Amino acid sequence: MRTGIATALLALCELAAPLSAADLADNFDLAVGGGWSALAQAWQGGQRAYVIQHGSAQQAQLSQQGRGSLALIVQAGAEQEAAILQQGEQQMAAISQFGYGNAASISQVGADNRALIVQSGTANGARIEQAGDGLSSGIRQFGNGQNVLVRQYR
Repeated sequence: MRTGIATALLALCELAAPLSAADLADNFDLAVGGGWSALAQAWQGGQRAYVIQHGSAQQAQLSQQGRGSLALIVQAGAEQEAAILQQGEQQMAAISQFGYGNAASISQVGADNRALIVQSGTANGARIEQAGDGLSSGIRQFGNGQNVLVRQYR
């Protein structure tokens, strides 16, 4: 049986091309404990950004612009907030959260973009908004009291 993290990462692998160890060095942030905040920005194409947080009441925001970028946020704990904003073509975004009272948001503008949110726990909220052509999105939630909003515009 796979853990929630393994399931989320395998789902992300379905979205993304294979990554090498060098890819992980592009933009990586790790935060442990309560109240930490992480912000990573990449303003050119082909960037990869990763944020991993463990604790409670943490926030993560990734912003990317260009073509062919990948953003991943993984959070474990309570009352976490994660947001990814991408503008451009062939962008990939994924948020994985484990715990209760978490909020995840992905906004993408451009063509051929993909988004995935995986949440496990109770009272979590997920939101994906995409504008463009050739869009793909998915939300997987496990637990009780979950909220979902998906909007796609052409």
